[in-house]
Amino acid sequence: MNAKELLEHLVAFPSVVGTPNGDIVGWVRGYLESNGATVTVLPGPEGDRANLFATIGPKDKRGYILSGHMDVVSASEPTWTSDPFRLRAAGDRLFGRGASDMKGFLAAALAGLPAMAKMQLSRPIHFAFSYDEEAGCRGVPHMLQRIESLCAPPVGAIIGEPSSMVAIRGHKGKAAARIEIHGTTGHSSRPDKGLNAIHAMTAVMDAALKTVDALRNSALDQNFEPPYSTLQIGTITGGRSVNIIPDLCILELEARAVPGVSPAVLLEPIKTTAEALENEGFRTTWEISSTYPALSLDADAPLARLLEELTGARTLAAVSYGTEAGLYQAAGIDAIICGPGDISRAHRADEFIRLDELAACEQMILRLAKTLQH
Repeated sequence: MNAKELLEHLVAFPSVVGTPNGDIVGWVRGYLESNGATVTVLPGPEGDRANLFATIGPKDKRGYILSGHMDVVSASEPTWTSDPFRLRAAGDRLFGRGASDMKGFLAAALAGLPAMAKMQLSRPIHFAFSYDEEAGCRGVPHMLQRIESLCAPPVGAIIGEPSSMVAIRGHKGKAAARIEIHGTTGHSSRPDKGLNAIHAMTAVMDAALKTVDALRNSALDQNFEPPYSTLQIGTITGGRSVNIIPDLCILELEARAVPGVSPAVLLEPIKTTAEALENEGFRTTWEISSTYPALSLDADAPLARLLEELTGARTLAAVSYGTEAGLYQAAGIDAIICGPGDISRAHRADEFIRLDELAACEQMILRLAKTLQH
């Protein structure tokens, strides 16, 4: 199958983040094994989702990882003009959920596999396909914990997020948290008899806004827009009626940190403020819902120079969105982002990828494989 045909199969799996993915894992496994790859399926702790790791070439030699995620965001936008889980071709564009983010990369990598299998590689290429990336990179850490048993230490990892086939060396780290404040309900005419959870949450929000202001004057990295770490409140819910004292308020927020700054540390003042409310009789819970570190690869790193040779383009210092690349780097594996499609098309109705982008990615991967031949 060519890349378009493979993408058609992949898009047809509604592998929405947070849902079971056995169907797509099974199909990809079958394709990989039928083309000579050694495959290991790695179930996650959820029990209904799995990562997949495969190798073509000698596993005991140091090679490269092609990394991508199998999950997609939901396709609930009402403005889709066709079935989001059925690939639709219009001219040179292929429409479908995940076409750019990032089943296009998976299709290009799989399309190159039959040729790789005939190359008698002296060093391997690995396929590392993860789950629940769209929920804050929840799946890939479980695979990275097993990496030493799956292959020799990799030379580097190419994370195929949509980058218009320009290799990217950096992104911010992220930590997201969910805060619950539990108070005591009652009639609004007697606020002295209850504990208003929404009122209490205003102290947490004030701490968050003070952090927002402080970050504008914090560590700067001009490779990013904005060039400083950021924090934002994303959701807040609470209360049932205007005449009932609200006994529950829930807030979700995230921090995005430039390299060298821990995003989790940025959230600490907010956590401290929330926990202090227990001294006033409230019960609070704090949960880190997702986290991943920043990526920062030197411009003269061997992996960066290799990608410039493979793509024919200079690397880009950084992007604003996050990927699994930071987790690979934290695990001791040099990582870089490079994939087909454009991030501006992701998470939107009528997501698409172009045929020439798929072809360019497949050719890049085959050029990589040729560098690993005997």
